[in-house]
Amino acid sequence: MSRAFVFPGQGAQTIGMGQSLAAAYPAAMAVFEEVDEALGEKLSSLIWEGDSAELTLTANAQPALMATSLAALRAMEAEGVAMTDAAFVAGHSLGEYSALAASGALTIADAARLLRIRGQAMQAAVPVGEGAMAALLGLDFAAVADVAAQAAQGQVCQAANDNDPAQVVVSGHRAAVERAVEIAKERGARRAMLLPVSAPFHCALMQPAAERMAQALADVRFKAPAVPLVANIRAEAVSDPEEIRALLIEQVTGSVRWRESVAWMAAQGVTEFWEIGAGKALSGMIKRIAKGAQTRNFGTAEDVRALAEPR
Repeated sequence: MSRAFVFPGQGAQTIGMGQSLAAAYPAAMAVFEEVDEALGEKLSSLIWEGDSAELTLTANAQPALMATSLAALRAMEAEGVAMTDAAFVAGHSLGEYSALAASGALTIADAARLLRIRGQAMQAAVPVGEGAMAALLGLDFAAVADVAAQAAQGQVCQAANDNDPAQVVVSGHRAAVERAVEIAKERGARRAMLLPVSAPFHCALMQPAAERMAQALADVRFKAPAVPLVANIRAEAVSDPEEIRALLIEQVTGSVRWRESVAWMAAQGVTEFWEIGAGKALSGMIKRIAKGAQTRNFGTAEDVRALAEPR
């Protein structure tokens, strides 16, 4: 059975995530301590006992979700899992940084610092209220791309996240995204609703953030990942460190091709996807993309302890 390790993106964050892992596994606690030290603050305190609205801020949520994913992976390693048990790693948007840290291409400290910068830069790229994102359910990517093009009317409106066969997210100027919601409803979308996000991610409005990330990434050393990364932008495997660096810049304004990424891994023979970190959103998408694929979730100490039990 071929397996992939996948890492969640923004929206999966919850107060208390990773706390049971840190309490049960010293190696998991060490990840949170490393992230706290890299950022010069107790992000772990915010994650475990802070305010939900503060954790949801992009600059906090991104490194927090990475820390939780890497803590889960370290706990899994303590139960005998090896990174080379996976044929591929992949992550949804910020989860790509988690995947790279998991596979040794980035240090955890560098991933934390990059995600803090990424979150700040994405938030600062567009004044609050000027941008928006919306989920359009029941239309495929081509149909949503057409909706976005019609809704733009001289503004930015792009298909930003191709999540699964019936869930595509658009991003851009608020007025254009609101038009896209109405057009999608007219074209038979099952649901179309604005998302509670603080900025319009993965569209051309993020260009200032892409430029900031180009500067930040230039200062970081990348190594070849222990297993290939299925990149959001390419929807296929890459291992060259310089190519990965360039794709992380492109990813800020480009579409997250998650549906294609999962389909590509399935076509390479992956039959089992392990979602490592907070939430179960990716598992739901994967089941809608790769029929018959098995998924497992590892976000708590209980999940990880199950690895030691006979199946």
